[in-house]
Amino acid sequence: MVDDNPPDELVRLWRLPTASRLGRPAGLDVDRVVRTAVELADRGGLPGATLPKIAETLGVTPMSLYRHIGSKEELLVLMTDAATGSPPDFAAPVDDWRSALREWASALWLVHRQRPWLAQLPIAGPPRGPGAIGWMDAGLRALRPTGLDAGTKVGVVMVVSGYVRQADLLAQQLEQGRRATGLDEFQTNRAYGRQLARLVDPERFPDAAQLFASGLFESAPPPTADPGQDDFEFGLEIVLDGVAATI
Repeated sequence: MVDDNPPDELVRLWRLPTASRLGRPAGLDVDRVVRTAVELADRGGLPGATLPKIAETLGVTPMSLYRHIGSKEELLVLMTDAATGSPPDFAAPVDDWRSALREWASALWLVHRQRPWLAQLPIAGPPRGPGAIGWMDAGLRALRPTGLDAGTKVGVVMVVSGYVRQADLLAQQLEQGRRATGLDEFQTNRAYGRQLARLVDPERFPDAAQLFASGLFESAPPPTADPGQDDFEFGLEIVLDGVAATI
């Protein structure tokens, strides 16, 4: 027989009412633990949100946190669901799926850029919490006028959200690389182009050699406040072109 009762982790994720348990520190609950963990991660990244540091901030013992979260892995799921916030609110009907999905992806990108640690979290499975389901619901609503079937809509939402996550992670790593070398984007690109132009053999890598000989990396890009944003928007349009082709 299948048990229809939600498991404990879903009870905590959805904040379902439960019978009170003895021994809980006064004023400590799932919301306070998760809120503290997110605040610590915002200040110091995931290394700043360990169970000992959360407990120290709350003035409790690390073991007492397990009265409110089932495991360290569950805490990460709770943090992710809380930290992503609310999605764009699309009023139905949606007339232009592409504009709506672009707005959805851009809003998710902004969340990731404000909280870099989100892209570093493991993916524990499909969306399960109210926050994640809210984002899924908004993404599916953006796709209402497309005529796609339910499975394809879910696939589109997964592809676009995966692109947002990967684009943010790539932007973070490129920024870290530039900081490590002390070079700006133009200097980094120029050094890359010149070094590889000497190494790439036209007979072995003909198209790559043509690229490095083109002078592409010698020209300064247009001034921009955030190269990662430009790369994200460029890639997003290609992804949306793919959705359009599927439709």
